[in-house]
Amino acid sequence: MTLAFAVLGDSIAYGLGASKPADSVGARLAADLTAAGTPIETRVFAVSGADSRALAGQVQRATAWKPDLALIIIGANDLTHLVPVQQAAALLGEAVRTLRANDAEVVVAPAPDLSVVPWVPPQMRLTVQAASHLLRQEQTRAATAAGARIADISATSSTAFATDPAMFSADRFHPSSAGYEVITAALAPVVRAAAEACRS
Repeated sequence: MTLAFAVLGDSIAYGLGASKPADSVGARLAADLTAAGTPIETRVFAVSGADSRALAGQVQRATAWKPDLALIIIGANDLTHLVPVQQAAALLGEAVRTLRANDAEVVVAPAPDLSVVPWVPPQMRLTVQAASHLLRQEQTRAATAAGARIADISATSSTAFATDPAMFSADRFHPSSAGYEVITAALAPVVRAAAEACRS
């Protein structure tokens, strides 16, 4: 059984900064699942620069395709665009509910810790870290209530991004191919579990 895998969200979901398409999160996860015996057809509905206000449109396009499995990576642009936390969380919850109502297993990767981004001034890092944590907390609450599985990539990848400049692409904001490898490793166990649920 080939699973239809939809990837929604922002530039990280899209793969901006990766050296080649095969290094993006969606492609890496599809390869991981296929190697584990679950053939995957992937479609990327994510849009670079998107925040949670763009999710409804992405979900509409994705559900027309009828995915079995969906990954949403969202939050970084909500922080940079100053989208109110409660609004961002509510929009994410609605996106998850719609996908679940259409029989998709959903994995959500909430806001990363933007304080590790190189261009954030040192005096702003604690403030940015706190804002990232608050949004991630509210997103997690809303997405879990709506039926998503949570893959908190910041919990396992922030240290790597904070200490290794090679994790970032040339713009010093988006991940490099090496960064996407770290992010994918953090996502993979949760995505594998969701894929298994699709097959059962």
